Amino acid sequence: MNYQYKNEFRHHLVDWFNREKRDLPWRRTSDPYKIWVSEIMLQQTRVDTVIPYYNRFIEKYPTMQSLAYAPQEELLKMWEGLGYYSRARNLQAGVKEVVEKYNAVVPDNRHDLSKLKGIGPYTAGAILSIAYNKPEHAVDGNVMRVLSRVLHIEEDIALPKTRKVFEEAVDMLIDKDYPGDFNQAIMDLGAMICTPTSPKCLLCPVRDYCIAFQEGDTEQLPIKSKKIKTKKVIYNIYVAVDKQGNYLIEKRPNEGLLANMWQFPMIEMTKETTKDAFEKQYNVQIENYLNNDFMKFKHIFSHLTWEMECNLVQVQQLNQLPANAHFLPIGKIRELPMSVPMLKILNVLN
Repeated sequence: MNYQYKNEFRHHLVDWFNREKRDLPWRRTSDPYKIWVSEIMLQQTRVDTVIPYYNRFIEKYPTMQSLAYAPQEELLKMWEGLGYYSRARNLQAGVKEVVEKYNAVVPDNRHDLSKLKGIGPYTAGAILSIAYNKPEHAVDGNVMRVLSRVLHIEEDIALPKTRKVFEEAVDMLIDKDYPGDFNQAIMDLGAMICTPTSPKCLLCPVRDYCIAFQEGDTEQLPIKSKKIKTKKVIYNIYVAVDKQGNYLIEKRPNEGLLANMWQFPMIEMTKETTKDAFEKQYNVQIENYLNNDFMKFKHIFSHLTWEMECNLVQVQQLNQLPANAHFLPIGKIRELPMSVPMLKILNVLN
């Protein structure tokens, strides 16, 4: 890749980072475990959202051993509200492997790190460069956006094979003396200045070395093909209370979306009336509709939208409940890990 400003770009970028870097809790440590936790939390979640979660998490699990053997229900409760819960389960599995296989020392090479559950090429590069000061690439969407403009790369960043182009670009540009600062600097630049729309080029410390700025087409890059449309599913949620004031709650399967999280019964709207399906599935009878327009809202996942219509009903148990379902008092339900849509319902109930 022919780029004439390698040294200038590197120098001005790291210099800017040291002047302007955000004071974030995971930047006050070089502990690879803590950096690992922060990188997993920061996937698909904004920095401001992550900070209180990170602080609470590290306080609860200050060592790898404390996380490795934590009960999963407690872990999910600590992660509650961050979403993408498989991140938490994979993090725990990876940490447990480090405790048992590597004597609680996070590997300092890409080969071993990449074998751990939940660690992809980006997270491995971030840990190696930030915690171990190794000149390793850490390429995510932020980095691809910045470098597609700086180097005027016109490959489609939505295609998996394009990542290789950007990994090679980082290997060419990275500051060998300060690789962690370099990788974090590109992150910060992408988050604060070289944003997806309306990049703030006049504030950019490396605009003189940005080919897209020279060509006047920063807004046209990166090139990214359209994502496929998300699927929509409509659910009736039954917020069902018995005569004793206990609510019907169930645990989701331990595989798939929101695995092991707790929820109020969800019945997908199909031809059969959801009332019949609900009564049959849970061996209950609806005696009273307390509020059949209790609340309506949408919850959007990356690949799926749930449209949720909630009914508040009084029920009587006719027969044994399914194995994963229970009637519990509201105080007990508050202690269980629940997804964001279920927390919304719980908050209204409260």
